[in-house]
Amino acid sequence: MRLLFIRHGDPDYVNDTLTEKGHREAAVLADRAEALNMGTCYASPLGRARATAEYSLKRLGKTAKTLGWLEEFPAQIDLNQAAHLRSVYPNANEVGGKYEPRIVWDVIPSYWTERREYSDSVLWRESEISRNSNVVQVYDDITGKFDAFLEEHGYRREGMHYRVQRESTETVTFFCHFGVTCALLAHLWNLSPFTLWHSLALAPTSVTEVVTEEREQGTAYFRGLKLGDVSHLSMSGEPVSFAARFCEVYSDRSQRH
Repeated sequence: MRLLFIRHGDPDYVNDTLTEKGHREAAVLADRAEALNMGTCYASPLGRARATAEYSLKRLGKTAKTLGWLEEFPAQIDLNQAAHLRSVYPNANEVGGKYEPRIVWDVIPSYWTERREYSDSVLWRESEISRNSNVVQVYDDITGKFDAFLEEHGYRREGMHYRVQRESTETVTFFCHFGVTCALLAHLWNLSPFTLWHSLALAPTSVTEVVTEEREQGTAYFRGLKLGDVSHLSMSGEPVSFAARFCEVYSDRSQRH
């Protein structure tokens, strides 16, 4: 089985759609859609993912089923209830004397890297952030639905591996988001999601390709062939978006801090 995770184009988060650049990126991706052999397509319910998918779907004459669990990983932390973690989220917005909810994984590296539990495939669940947010519940809900999807396609989760109930060489494509892609990959690879949220930067319209390997009959492992591939942008001369990244050097104020 082959899985393609495609991040949406350069985002206009305020309006949940694409910027002009994002539309160009999605159009360039569509030029490669046939070569990518996208198979059966699925999309997040959010506008920026659907707008990205539309270009490729139109080119291929396909439609995509919407899956709610493909929306951007929605776990948040309420810093009003976790005052001791406020310094971990330096860009937290305070309005009317209260902090707005924060994306749970958007923390400074000096915090999580020095606490081993965040890199552990099990102990991250007991971390301070996990105890003070809904990240574990959201993760388990999304990965549970992902496993149900895989089982429908012949691969049943058993402990830390997948049992092959029905061999498959089909391709499925998910038009979705950075955060949820990292969570799903972490689940497939038995890693802490914090490791992937902070160690990867999957650029807009990037393609991540994962395939099953069955070295022993009946047991499958999902192995990455491409991670955040943006060759379609490079070949077209379209610059890669900086979205998902932070400043390369702190003194460069033109880049996101």
